[in-house]
Amino acid sequence: MVKGVKFLGLRDAGDPVEVARVYDQQLADELVFLDITASFEKRKTLIELVEDIAENIYMPFTVGGGIRDLADIRDLLNAGADKVSINTQAVKSPDLIEDASRRFGSQCIVVAIDAKLVQGQGSPAAERRGLAYGGRVKGQGGAEAKTWKVFVNGGRTPVDLDAVSWAKQAAELGAGEILLTSMDFDGTKDGFDLELTRGIAENIGIPVIASGGAGTQEHFFEVLTQGKADAALAASVFHYQELSVKQVKEYLSKKGVMVRL
Repeated sequence: MVKGVKFLGLRDAGDPVEVARVYDQQLADELVFLDITASFEKRKTLIELVEDIAENIYMPFTVGGGIRDLADIRDLLNAGADKVSINTQAVKSPDLIEDASRRFGSQCIVVAIDAKLVQGQGSPAAERRGLAYGGRVKGQGGAEAKTWKVFVNGGRTPVDLDAVSWAKQAAELGAGEILLTSMDFDGTKDGFDLELTRGIAENIGIPVIASGGAGTQEHFFEVLTQGKADAALAASVFHYQELSVKQVKEYLSKKGVMVRL
């Protein structure tokens, strides 16, 4: 298991099976396992590892990485995954989203979007204060419109897709959820990208899982309220025991956010 900053500088973060067991005991709502080099290395997700994790947890389990076709999805579901997360192949072959949702049900098809700001870039603080307008986000005071582009192959390869437009298309094709990762905020612990998250959440009718930037309990509250996300995913703060799932849930509950305690 590894963790980096902005998809770079990956370092060891523990054994995935052992850590998964800990999160299960902490009553995490869901575990997301992403084999981040599978697509780039043109190989399948590590099925045996998926089986090992599935045997040790009792919470919903989403798996992504290296998925190329319906057979790969079937194999992961048979290995114990409750949902599959598709990124690179969904971009290359959007029909896979529709075919998979019809075959297995949209409830288990998650489209992952790794997005990076490419226009109207400013400071993280300024980025988080803007307002969403359709496929782009306009900053305060009429600042330049912002555009987030989609990246594939574990954040290595940019493609000519606007993140908001792609999220809308994925939802129309039958995706059940969007797993949205801000490459600009990933691992920074500066907070989630509220503009990006809100811009997508307001434009689609399926759940959005926000990822990238969690550093404090307040950040979770912000993205679930201001960012309008349906769920918040975090890695560093939990992997390195800076926060526990229980701490975050208790904080959110006191702030009026409905959570499972």
